Amino acid sequence: MDLVVNHTSAEHEWFKESRASRENPKQDWYIWRDGSGDAPPNNWHSVFGGSAWQWDDQRQQYYLHLFLKDQPDLNWRNPAVQEAVWETMRFWLDLGVDGFRLDVYNFYFKDAELRSNPKRRSFKGIFYKYASQHHHYDQDQPELYSTLAKMREIVDSYPGDRMLVGETSTLEDFRRAFSYYGDENKGLNLVFNFEILHSRWRARDFRKAIQHWQTCAPENSWPTWVLSNHDVKRHGSRYSRGSQIDLARAKVAATLLLTLKGAPFLYYGEEIGMLELALPHHMIQDPPGKKFWPFFKGRDGCRTPMQWCDEANAGFSDGIPWLPVHENFKQVNVSIAAADDSSLLQYYKRLIRLRCATPTLLTGVMHLIEKVPRNTLIFTRSEAGDELWIGLNFSHRKAIVQLNFPENLEIILATHHAEGATFSHGVMALEPDEAVICRKIK
Repeated sequence: MDLVVNHTSAEHEWFKESRASRENPKQDWYIWRDGSGDAPPNNWHSVFGGSAWQWDDQRQQYYLHLFLKDQPDLNWRNPAVQEAVWETMRFWLDLGVDGFRLDVYNFYFKDAELRSNPKRRSFKGIFYKYASQHHHYDQDQPELYSTLAKMREIVDSYPGDRMLVGETSTLEDFRRAFSYYGDENKGLNLVFNFEILHSRWRARDFRKAIQHWQTCAPENSWPTWVLSNHDVKRHGSRYSRGSQIDLARAKVAATLLLTLKGAPFLYYGEEIGMLELALPHHMIQDPPGKKFWPFFKGRDGCRTPMQWCDEANAGFSDGIPWLPVHENFKQVNVSIAAADDSSLLQYYKRLIRLRCATPTLLTGVMHLIEKVPRNTLIFTRSEAGDELWIGLNFSHRKAIVQLNFPENLEIILATHHAEGATFSHGVMALEPDEAVICRKIK
């Protein structure tokens, strides 16, 4: 479940009570301050543009919002706020949720003195002022460690495999994310890694992202992998060479995601090849898109309704949806994909079944193979004598991979080759835009 506790809505009862006066039980549940003369209390910027401080006529003070002005930040230095969050977590855990995605968890605490952030001397941007500062004082404060430990303690007190996954895309130091989790320090179970989310369709880009994790991550940490989410253009569109889904590339991407060591996160619709929808300005709902148009057109294009069938609103709702359905919904939907054995959906299902039935793909050691043809990515997964070889060709040309061992490789899943076929004497012949999963025959 998504747990958003850095901030609440300005319509939340807590905030309504807090803004009512400077003398009420919740007056200190949010971060209120007097201004510095006629200016806000400090120089902090909102992630979505402008000052992070909003003047409130009712209370005659500024309140802090590191995101939208309609999303005032909670005061995590108030023990009553922390207790309210613990109570909220227990409420949902009692109902049986398996865990929480902690939205922007590294923003919970702010500097106790609310000191201004130092400026970046090298910053030359015009529109996105948030990037003009080093965010030393508005995120990643030392108190966060004990808070995450408390959240982990609450989750671990429930039976079964409950978990916490931390989400943020604003960490200034990639390595800092790893300090927030692990069993030894009782932090988060997982931290989202968005590096391959921004990789171009080149083998070397994906290799670099994988190696970066392997280099920076603590020993025994569990990786996470994401190709699409609610904040970026869908990878079905990013990696296609035209206006339609590039099915071959989409299957290669799916193979990568589901064979890497770690926890794959799938974004709704990627399994059927949903594409980004280009919306005109008057249909934009995302506040940053409205504010920064046309330089940034918002995130609505990746948030359109799930395409279930070819009926009205793609079967998503009988009412008018918040965002329009992609115009391709009559051709791209679950109903059609489920009936087509060659569809992307059916390939995802085969991949997931193979992953669940193959311990080597779940927990096996991963090793990247060096000295392979340009624009190919080859890696192994091995455990208890079982050795799997994964070959991914990101090129539109055939690739011959000399693996320098005498054994044959049996194909157990591929996008072009037949299952059960073999690559002889350690030579992997990949078709253009092909993915293969093989087992070494000993």
